[in-house]
Amino acid sequence: MATIGKNPKGPAAAAVEGRESEAQPDERRVYDRFDVEWAVDCVADDTFLYASISNISAMGIFVRTTDPASVGTRLMLAFEPPGYESFKLEGRVAWINAVRPDGDNPNPGMGVRFVNLRPEDRERLVEVVRTIAYVREPS
Repeated sequence: MATIGKNPKGPAAAAVEGRESEAQPDERRVYDRFDVEWAVDCVADDTFLYASISNISAMGIFVRTTDPASVGTRLMLAFEPPGYESFKLEGRVAWINAVRPDGDNPNPGMGVRFVNLRPEDRERLVEVVRTIAYVREPS
């Protein structure tokens, strides 16, 4: 769930503050991620995938699937966090965790980074992530 380093302001602030200056270029987890279980529709050209989001950050999601798209694939994503209006966002597959023949992979899927976010979608997304972070922050 938590990612690179600690944010003295707490998880709610860290959820939306990128720490790109601290991250190495090859690190994927620059933003704090929060576990969720939401349905997501992923559409790419002629492919439609109904899957689930297993975690979310202010910049992307992890889509749990045994049939991930190739790195670089552009996707249209549709999902509805409980208590919020649905999102229809564009994303690009940043990395995959493929199914392994030996079965030694309990979490297959793909990391999808949001792209071309409109300011109003970014604000709504940040609100959702902040709410998740606040609710899960230890008292």
